[in-house]
This record gives sequence, C-alpha cells and structure tokens, in this order.
Amino acid sequence: MKAKLGMSPIAWWNDDLPELSDDVSLEECLRQSRSAGFTGMEQGRRFPSNPEEMLPILRAADVTLCGGWFSGTLVNEELAANKDRIAPMIALFKAVNAPCIVYGEVGRSIQGDRSKPLATKPRLSDDEMKAYARRVTEFGEWCAEQGMPLSYHHHMAAVVETEPELDAFMRSSGEGIPLLLDAGHLAFAGGDVLRAIENHHARINHVHVKDIRKAVVDGLDRSRQSFLDAVALGAFTVPGDGSLDFGAIVQRLADHGYEGWFVVEAEQDPRKAPPQKMAEIGHAELMRVMTAAGYTVETEGFPKG
Repeated sequence: MKAKLGMSPIAWWNDDLPELSDDVSLEECLRQSRSAGFTGMEQGRRFPSNPEEMLPILRAADVTLCGGWFSGTLVNEELAANKDRIAPMIALFKAVNAPCIVYGEVGRSIQGDRSKPLATKPRLSDDEMKAYARRVTEFGEWCAEQGMPLSYHHHMAAVVETEPELDAFMRSSGEGIPLLLDAGHLAFAGGDVLRAIENHHARINHVHVKDIRKAVVDGLDRSRQSFLDAVALGAFTVPGDGSLDFGAIVQRLADHGYEGWFVVEAEQDPRKAPPQKMAEIGHAELMRVMTAAGYTVETEGFPKG
C-alpha cells in the first residue's frame, strides 16, 4: 500500500489566532516542511490564488498541494452561494493537481469565536441533520462533476463534532461526499477513532493525523472555555508528541486498504513548539507506524518533467 505525507501550514500561521503565528514566508514554511520529509502542503492564507504564481513556488520547494480548507455554509445558506464561492478554488486546485478540497462547515459554528464556550456549540435536530446531510451530498456531487472531489471535515465546535453526530451525518449523506477523518478532532470530542474508522472506512478519502494532549483536553472547563482557548493552551500537537496511539490508528486504516494522504495538522504556538522541530517529530513517528503497518511512503514531491 502507498501513502503520502503532508502538512498543514497552520503550524506556522494560525488564521483564527494571529498571535500563534510565525513570521515566516510561504517559501520558508515549505522549505522547513520539506526538509522534515513531507512531500505535500495544504493551502494556507499566504498561498497565491492563481496557478501561474503557485506552481513555480511548489516546484521550487519540491512539494505538491495536498488539499485545502473551504469554509462551507450549507447549514444555513443556499447551494448557489457556496457554488459561487468554491468555483475559483476548484479551478485552482484542478490546475495544480490537488487531490481534494476540504469542506469545513462554518455556518452556525463557534470554532472561530473565542467568546463562545465549547458547551454552546450548535446542535441540529434529527430532521435538520438529515436535510443538511442531503444538501452537502448534493454539493459534493456537483464539485466532483466539476472535476474536484470534496472531503468532509468533522470539526470541534461545528454542527458535526461528536461521534454520534458524525454517524448521523454519514447515515443521511451519500457517497457523493467523502469523509476526512481527523483523529485529533474526534478524540477531542470524546469519540473512538478506531470505531469511526471501522464504521466509515469506505468513505474516507483524506486523513488528518492531528494528535491531542489529553491532559489539556481533559482539564478544559467547557462551560467557560472556547475552542480557540483550547488551541492556545496546547490541546493539539503532532503524532509522537501527544496522547493518541497512531500505531493502532494507522494500522486500522491499513486493514481497510486506505491509500492516500496523511496530513499533519497541529496548530500550536510556534514559540513554544517550533514548527520545523515539530514537523520532524511528526514525520519520524508517522514513518515508524506506517512502516509497521505495511505502507510504502512515497518520497517524490513536485512531479518531475
């Protein structure tokens, strides 16, 4: 089985918490990640928005674009508005041969609002979840028809956060909307990562290997503290530096034949957790567990020729 290792630039620049950002260029971010062994990078705010600018930067860094976040609003906004907003992103991602666009629901979400405690996250009724799942499926099918598949990201403080919410979403949605499994977000929400893989492996097309510091997560006062408070306190980290058993997680994915990207997404304070050092720790741990699980990790970055 083949796999690729990528990173998210959120370790260098945090869009929601600017104080948790390193003042480095896109080129330096890519250089540090590539020197740690990663061959892909998800899109971040310092990436150019057209392929004429992006492709030379990727080529020079010897990395590929392995995904990127789209802030979807299908829980409270029409399909047409989301189609209009995602169309330029689809064109860009097709031009640079990215594997997928990550759909993150921000409608009604409190993930970016530091004044809203975790306990106040939005919740959908059964009927609302069914209607939402059908709408997201239709959107995913439309995006695939345009030539770019989506990957649905369950997320803390959003309408699909917990394992029961993920199960409900998956029951009512269809194959037209594949799943991004994020180990850290599911564990933070109290879910069982291995059970989620077992239940939903057929739809997983992208994986975020985010780790958590269980002591930080368990110590949160969810009636007072927000998702961003948790991030600032160090709830997340890279594999090999946290509490999750990535040997078991990667093995379970291998058992079900998952091939594709494993992306390290670990937002932290770069002054306390230097991004290049953390990238090296994460890469070393992933190589250890992926080799044990029988994966061959591809080492080619930007395609030659």
